[in-house]
Amino acid sequence: QVQLEESGGGLVQPGGSLRLSCAASGSIFSIYNMGWYRRAPAKQRELVATLTSGGSTNYADSVKGRFTISRDNAKNTVVLQMNSLKPEDTAVYYCNAELRTVVAGRGIYWGQGTQVTVSS
Repeated sequence: QVQLEESGGGLVQPGGSLRLSCAASGSIFSIYNMGWYRRAPAKQRELVATLTSGGSTNYADSVKGRFTISRDNAKNTVVLQMNSLKPEDTAVYYCNAELRTVVAGRGIYWGQGTQVTVSS
C-alpha cells in the first residue's frame, strides 16, 4: 500500500508564496518521477512541474520562473515552492509519483489533493 500525503495548501494574497510538500510512504522499492499537477474549477487537470530521479525538471510555461520543484530522495518527499502567486494559480494541487513497490511493481500514484486559493 502506497500513500502520498500532501500538505501546505491554503489561502494567499496575489504576489504571495506557498510551499507544498508531498511525502510518499508504504512498501516502496524505488521512486522514479515525482511531480505536481493541478485542476482549476471547470478546467482539466494540467501538469505543473515534474522532477525525475536524475534531477531533470519540467515546468508548465505558466509557472516557469515562479515555481520551483525539489525532492528529498532519502525522505521520499517532493516540494513545490510557489512564489509570485496569481489568482489563476487557484486550483486543487495533486502530488504524483511513479514508483516501484515491493509487491505490485511499477505504477503511478496520486495524492488526495490540496486546495490553493490566491485571492485578495
